[in-house]
Amino acid sequence: MPNREKSEVRVGLTYDLASDYRLTGASEEDIAEFDREDTIEGIEQSLRAMGHRTERIGGIRNLAAQLVAGRRWDLVFNIAEGYHGAARESQVPALLDAYQIPYTFSDPLVLAIALHKGHAKTIVRAAGVRTADYRLITCLDDLEKVDLSIPLFAKPVAEGTSKGISANSVINDHGQLRAVTGDLLSRYKQPVLIESYLPGREFTVGVLGTGRRARALGSLEIGMVGDADVGVYTYRNKKEFVGKVEYHWVNAANDPVVASVEIVAISAWRALGCRDAGRVDVRLDDAGSPCFIEVNPLAGLNPEISDLAILVRETGFGYQALIEGIVEEALTRRSITDLCDR
Repeated sequence: MPNREKSEVRVGLTYDLASDYRLTGASEEDIAEFDREDTIEGIEQSLRAMGHRTERIGGIRNLAAQLVAGRRWDLVFNIAEGYHGAARESQVPALLDAYQIPYTFSDPLVLAIALHKGHAKTIVRAAGVRTADYRLITCLDDLEKVDLSIPLFAKPVAEGTSKGISANSVINDHGQLRAVTGDLLSRYKQPVLIESYLPGREFTVGVLGTGRRARALGSLEIGMVGDADVGVYTYRNKKEFVGKVEYHWVNAANDPVVASVEIVAISAWRALGCRDAGRVDVRLDDAGSPCFIEVNPLAGLNPEISDLAILVRETGFGYQALIEGIVEEALTRRSITDLCDR
């Protein structure tokens, strides 16, 4: 990254707070992807430690109102997940693009593709990245076209935080496939992704950087313990992670499997055009080969409990350095003209 004389930057923060939506009567599952107050506080404290001025904006309605009123910022630190639509994560950055205001993390096109797990898998596979075979189901009649061998895995195509994933998501017969698919189509009103089940170790890889600058910060291996749902990172396991989920930092320098996992993660990150920082989930198939599962270009940033924060804490990189790296990437993008550096 180029050296830049440090100067104060006016940083707006866009986000969706779970507590705000809870007051409207939204269910806990509806708001599962939204942030806690201490997440915003953690980001804000890190930005102020860098010498920047911060201003809380909130969600897209507040952002739109402030833009119309003439408010502007040097940079927006955007972690807004959005509430409605298949491209909900794209809404805030699209509005910021319209007003030509720089922001952190990926652009609207990348966020829309990444949220749709089927489209993301299509692109990474075209780029030569290994991923499980899959079919997209828009209605029950589409099940006639599923020619994949049991066991299979079923999940909504455009949800986060493992919403729609349960112990029943591992499909062991065609009757179960029809029942689970029908339930997901009815509940989530979106296509269902059917994949060949990957039975091996599961990892989440932290990534910092954009394009050729992107690098793995490290990897966590995810294991289920206690009374957790076995063999899958379900919504229940993720929501009630204490006593159900263990995160182990695994070192690519000591484990060739982890090294190959991180190669898959970085290859997928670059193929999709993700920016600044995030996570890539990878799982081993029955032959022990790493396969791309999905990418999270708006990864959780709670300083204590988010996977990415746990990872940088375990590796010694640190939360403050993570936030500084994200901001530096965004500010670098604002000034460069060489497309090869992006």
